[in-house]
Amino acid sequence: MSENLDKRKARQWLNRRAQPARRLLALASGAGLAQGVLIILQSALIAHVVHAAVIESTPLQTLWPVILALPLVFLARAVCTWGQEVAGMQAATRIKDRLREELYAHLLALGPIGLGTRQSGTVSTAMLEQVEALEGYYARFHPQMIIALGVPLLILVTVFPMDWLAALLLLFSAPLIPLFMALVGFGAEQLQQKQLVALGRLSGWMLDRITGLTTLRLFGHTRHDQDRLREASDDFRARTMKVLRVGFLSSAVLEFFASVAIAMLAIYIGLGLLGYITYGPSAELTLFTGLFILLLAPEFFQPLRTLATHYHDRAGAIGAAGELMALLETPPVRPVNGKQRPVIDGPPALQLEKVTVELPGGTRPLRELSLSVAPGERVVIAGPSGCGKSTLIHLLLGLVAGEGQIHLNGHPLRELDPDWLREHVAWVGQRAQLFHGTLADNIALGYPGAPRDQVEAAARRARVTAFSDLLPSGLDTRVGERGEGLSGGEAQRVALARALLRSTPLLLLDEPTAHLDPENEQALLATLAEVARGRTVIMTTHRPAGMAWADRVLEMHDGRLRGCQA
Repeated sequence: MSENLDKRKARQWLNRRAQPARRLLALASGAGLAQGVLIILQSALIAHVVHAAVIESTPLQTLWPVILALPLVFLARAVCTWGQEVAGMQAATRIKDRLREELYAHLLALGPIGLGTRQSGTVSTAMLEQVEALEGYYARFHPQMIIALGVPLLILVTVFPMDWLAALLLLFSAPLIPLFMALVGFGAEQLQQKQLVALGRLSGWMLDRITGLTTLRLFGHTRHDQDRLREASDDFRARTMKVLRVGFLSSAVLEFFASVAIAMLAIYIGLGLLGYITYGPSAELTLFTGLFILLLAPEFFQPLRTLATHYHDRAGAIGAAGELMALLETPPVRPVNGKQRPVIDGPPALQLEKVTVELPGGTRPLRELSLSVAPGERVVIAGPSGCGKSTLIHLLLGLVAGEGQIHLNGHPLRELDPDWLREHVAWVGQRAQLFHGTLADNIALGYPGAPRDQVEAAARRARVTAFSDLLPSGLDTRVGERGEGLSGGEAQRVALARALLRSTPLLLLDEPTAHLDPENEQALLATLAEVARGRTVIMTTHRPAGMAWADRVLEMHDGRLRGCQA
């Protein structure tokens, strides 16, 4: 029952996603229906020419206008086919673009805390492969559902006045095809969903291993991971083959029943024309009527055949919809969602009173925490890993919600405008997140559109120029993803320059020296001592050098602070 509800929910979700492209989807379906009308006209023209030439011995000169009309019908059918494909692809592209924009905005709203333990590879698979899996559904399957219903109905309405018995044969054989398709394809959506889950797992696993390839080689774990990669890829291959097997089997079932129905209709018309069947309208069969119906019989089943060909698109879309819905339905946490934009002159004061943070799962990294920070003070929060230091930084950044009172210069944090908060708070984490581009590009991420002289000034203050001046291209030197080509200390300096470029009065540092050697740690702390003037700074660390740098050191244990808070 739950699986049926999930599928129904996925179908409803897919239908809602079609709203931005309703006109294009209607145009694609309309082009397919117009092609059905042209098929009826084409069959009538061919049957008329054959009947007139064979039975009525009509001169060829008289038939030329009808014969010349056939190429025009063929051309019109080609235009309709082209229009259906173009409209369908444009509709799918529009829907995918809207969905990716919504996913991107939702990921930003979730933030690093809301994403939780989701692997980067899984998220990228959702943004790329799983959204791409919807293309076939909207471009081909969705319009074809209307066409598969409308064109056979048009043919039945045309055939019934000519030969109601032939129309009944078509009518009774048509429902068998989707019925057996459903029986054969039962569970195809589940197989497709499992395939997409396996793809996401494989993508996430590969991204993690490629990122840590150096560590794996140093510790001799490459052989073990090669075996795991082989197992994961074999599992994905097996799941893909299962999906393809169901798709091919569905097409084979449809072809079989369509061929049987057409053969039965051909036998009926042939025996009727020979006079062996005298029941019902068969006695009035003519060559025109019989040929016309026989020409329409394959076209009656063709939309259903095409629908079966695209059935795997439906299965793939429903499978992808489950993963995308799970991501989009993850509720974002908006602890800062107010409208206040106060004016702050100089470094701000911070006040936290009995703040408790409870994360999903019931864990409480912060418990009735109280903290008072004076304007311009440098406070270090020390403690072992896992004691709640990073949660405190996330709380002040507005990424997690907490119970209690949090004030920034006397203003409640939750009532502040989130954009205003980002403009007045800078953050540097444990690992510098650098992207492929130049050093200047990575620094300018802190202030998009910043003039070059401001970027260079921030680089000098963070002592990035101490190593960039030794490079041939200076700040225009390109670095790889995750700071490839730079040492840990150099990457942290770039991250610090990015934060300094914004000139914010509040600076939050989450163990910025955690992965640095003593020499680079001392250099970075010296830089921080210089740039911290005129700012309120809160830094978390568990290393002695960082504690000596502060005006005041507080120890965190079990979500609470201990120490002098003078």
